[in-house]
Amino acid sequence: MSRAVLSIGSNLGDRLAQLRSVVDGLGDRVVAVSPVYTTAPWGGVEQDDYLNAIVLVDDPRFGPNDWLRFGQQLEQAAGRVREVRWGARTLDVDVVLCVEEGAVYRSDDPELTLPHPQAHNRAFVLIPWLDVQPDAELEVDGTARPVRDWLAELDAGERAGVRPTEFVLSAATEGSAS
Repeated sequence: MSRAVLSIGSNLGDRLAQLRSVVDGLGDRVVAVSPVYTTAPWGGVEQDDYLNAIVLVDDPRFGPNDWLRFGQQLEQAAGRVREVRWGARTLDVDVVLCVEEGAVYRSDDPELTLPHPQAHNRAFVLIPWLDVQPDAELEVDGTARPVRDWLAELDAGERAGVRPTEFVLSAATEGSAS
């Protein structure tokens, strides 16, 4: 069994439709979907705000690289172009964490580093993650801690910049915003 935490975001075009395309594309692999948040861009590139959410997924046939490839296929279908690091995008699907057979998968591969090396610094990942998995833990540099503790250490402005919306991605998934 492979379960993954996917962070999804969009700040170009029909942002909500882009996020919904991920949930629709994952189909019955979706375990839970967080509420949708609006967030300021991260990384210093001038651009519009993002819509962000977390999707918990599960598929016994998928491994970590399968989640990555599937996410990239969804990005391509949304017309994602990779020109500027941390730049605007129609769709971004990041694998944050993957669990196989009950153990957290670790990888230092530059194509897929897991757990995601910057997740603990990003309130737009941590806040929606806690919505769907309140007891989530994340390991950083060999130290596993509750996600809520990583979030508490972030700058108050970073946390306040993640604002809830009225948008819903899925009404049929347990644990999702309905």
